[in-house]
Amino acid sequence: MKAVDGITYSVEEGETVAIVGESGCGKSVSALSVLRLIPDPPGKIVGGSIRFMGKELLSMSDDEIREIRGNHIGMVFQEPMTSLNPVLTIGRQLTETVEHHIGLEHEKAMDRARELLRLVGISDADRRLEQYPHHLSGGMRQRVMIAMALACEPKLIIADEPTTALDVTIQAQILELMKELTQRLGVALVIITHNLGVVARYANRVNVMYAGKIIERGTAAEIYHNPRHPYTLGLLRSVPRLDQPRGSRLIPIDGQPPDLTQLDGGCAFRPRCTFAVDRCAREIPPLEDVGEGHLTACWEQETR
Repeated sequence: MKAVDGITYSVEEGETVAIVGESGCGKSVSALSVLRLIPDPPGKIVGGSIRFMGKELLSMSDDEIREIRGNHIGMVFQEPMTSLNPVLTIGRQLTETVEHHIGLEHEKAMDRARELLRLVGISDADRRLEQYPHHLSGGMRQRVMIAMALACEPKLIIADEPTTALDVTIQAQILELMKELTQRLGVALVIITHNLGVVARYANRVNVMYAGKIIERGTAAEIYHNPRHPYTLGLLRSVPRLDQPRGSRLIPIDGQPPDLTQLDGGCAFRPRCTFAVDRCAREIPPLEDVGEGHLTACWEQETR
């Protein structure tokens, strides 16, 4: 089964790029592949190229890729309670990275940890450094994860569903924090989400994924104001909007996500698509430019 099937995108310095799609479409697998964190077995990267600042990551040795992880590319994992080590203090987990990659002595590493906690808006840093993950709230743990990702001043941060399981107020705080830090520090950010509100407010460019492929790409403004793929259109129609009358009904996307082991030679979205034609069952549409750097993979995109 191909969890990710030949996707291509780029991220520029200081830019925020969003990867959007429903559960099971390959968002997280694609992000973990960048840092070669796919568990093997059962997963395996069987082809392609991952280039970071001119270097090919797939051809690096294990020691070389470990120097990239945390040092040049930071990762904010999806669930901080399972990503943080429950038997190590917050201080130890923050200092480990800078001691290994930068070579700081323990006292200087602790100073750096205090600085990082203040950077992400956590007060009383000395007390927090002595605590364990279970002492912190979900929002605090997520802030610690962001602090860990920023510890070595990386060039790129990959944030995999950084606001999962947080209430909406904390979600907004975490996202504003990430936006402010990336702008201030000039860090590139890849944010993986199924929340289209996040995309509208924080992303420069958007990649929409479905069944392991990117099926639409463009600027956030272009994707929102001129969606060209039926799946993107369905996502936007199923989200509540403040500019719609009270009581107006949402339009759901019918059907279920596809079984990736049962894909045929046609468009994977075809069984759920109201625009499908005979050609959709025979050929997989390529990702084609429809103007202004906007690309979509749909045979019938001209009909919308």
